[in-house]
Amino acid sequence: MDDKEKKYDVETGEELVRDVRPMTISYAGHQMTFSMPGWYPKDNDEGTFTDDDMKVYDKALNQLKAESEHLLKPMEIRAIRKKLKLTQVQAGTILGGGKKAFQKYESDEILPSRAISNLLRVLAVQPSLLQTIM
Repeated sequence: MDDKEKKYDVETGEELVRDVRPMTISYAGHQMTFSMPGWYPKDNDEGTFTDDDMKVYDKALNQLKAESEHLLKPMEIRAIRKKLKLTQVQAGTILGGGKKAFQKYESDEILPSRAISNLLRVLAVQPSLLQTIM
């Protein structure tokens, strides 16, 4: 969608402007404020969001969930997988989740389960236990 395209609020008819504004979300007693792109009216922050805008929201929500549930972050998952000398496909096949699971964890597309996070934490400390799983 072209940023120069005009959009209007469906309820008020007010012209919307393309902008990035702070948004605060809550999850399990935790809060996070992040920059949310969208189409906004001049006088308030109730915006209209595209699919690409919602990806920013989803990523922020995943970060907040990961923090509140003590799940591993994408860079931690990648570091442990590399320490174990596994490709993403091998890690997904051996540890669970399927061939594309680790690509999705590491790109922050989906959150790892608590079980996968805990298994990776154990393997980070005791890499030799990988042989037990294989």
